Amino acid sequence: MNLDLTGKHALVCGGSAGIGYAAAIELAKLGADVTLLARSPDALERALAALPRVQATQTHATIAADMNEHTDLRARVEAMANARAVHILVNNTGGPPGGPAHTAALDEFRIAFNQHVMAAQIVLQAILPGMRAAGYGRIVNVISTSVKEPIRNLGVSNTIRGAMASWAKTLATELGPFGITVNNVLPGYTKTQRLDQILADRSKATGKPEPEVAKTMLSTVPLGRFAEPEEIANVIAFLATPAADYINGINVPVDGGRMQSL
Repeated sequence: MNLDLTGKHALVCGGSAGIGYAAAIELAKLGADVTLLARSPDALERALAALPRVQATQTHATIAADMNEHTDLRARVEAMANARAVHILVNNTGGPPGGPAHTAALDEFRIAFNQHVMAAQIVLQAILPGMRAAGYGRIVNVISTSVKEPIRNLGVSNTIRGAMASWAKTLATELGPFGITVNNVLPGYTKTQRLDQILADRSKATGKPEPEVAKTMLSTVPLGRFAEPEEIANVIAFLATPAADYINGINVPVDGGRMQSL
């Protein structure tokens, strides 16, 4: 099985923490050069310093940018891509705040759409020429199981994640002829800041302590535990390798069996 990413360059969005950082580590272990993109320069520098280098020739870098600042985002990613082609893109952006869809303000939908779909389109267009020239591209979107089964009290997130999934499926058809695959990874309950936020929101909404809320959530997971970020990262990294060359346009749940749908 060919898992070698030597000579490949990966751009990992949300790469300073959580699933994004875990994915960056796994890609680096497979030999890829990794550029981390996130908002905080300090967090990026800490993450960069800890990235593994399994070969002396590996070089890692960072881009400090906000997914909602589109002009700056485009300029920074284009400058990086013009200097060195990107072969692997991991789209990974924090989810919108919780709450029902019917009470959400229009601005909540607009901000989320800009942060996810619009930002992903900007990054895609900046790096696509390099992928096409190389005849190799892997786009992996980290979204949510909500694209298959909407999650209660995450109305805006359910809507935007669904848009990202459809965007990805469309791109898979358009870009496949150029040797570029587009797939979605759907994490289940994973030990990240996002899970902390969900636990706090549900505790506030129900009046129940967070450990009780967590126990209720885990009762729906056959494996009986929350995922580690590294377990999601393993799937992301595999989809980026030559071994996954014929996998295109799919949603891959990594949820411990929680979802009831096929």
